[in-house]
Amino acid sequence: MVLILDTSAVLAAIDAADPDHGRCADLITGVREDLIVPALVLGELDYWCAHRLSVDDWLTFVAEVGAGVYQIEPPTVEDLERCADLQDQYRDLSLGVVDASVVALAERLNEPKIATLDQRHFRVVRPRHVPAFELWPT
Repeated sequence: MVLILDTSAVLAAIDAADPDHGRCADLITGVREDLIVPALVLGELDYWCAHRLSVDDWLTFVAEVGAGVYQIEPPTVEDLERCADLQDQYRDLSLGVVDASVVALAERLNEPKIATLDQRHFRVVRPRHVPAFELWPT
């Protein structure tokens, strides 16, 4: 069992000042699933750590990756093609490649749940493998 993490859930878990910090930190520390971070999330997370937090927060996250807390999953060529399809299909949402990569990875792993605070995108996008995503934390 895995839990795929979107940028918003990881960032909120890191940022003690975030209103959703408690929910996201509890989710990440309390689940039994392997925590999977799509590789494209890393760039977005680094950006937000640099702008909202500090380089130390980013470095702590990277150390946790090294310690095995998180697994990084790179996109396949098929994932990137699916991202392009999703970005075309959901043009009106301005769906970015990071969010599209979360969807593509969930489809590839046949995973129905995603840890995210991004209701705008992930409530609307319809994955191929389930009618709708289960969004955590609830």
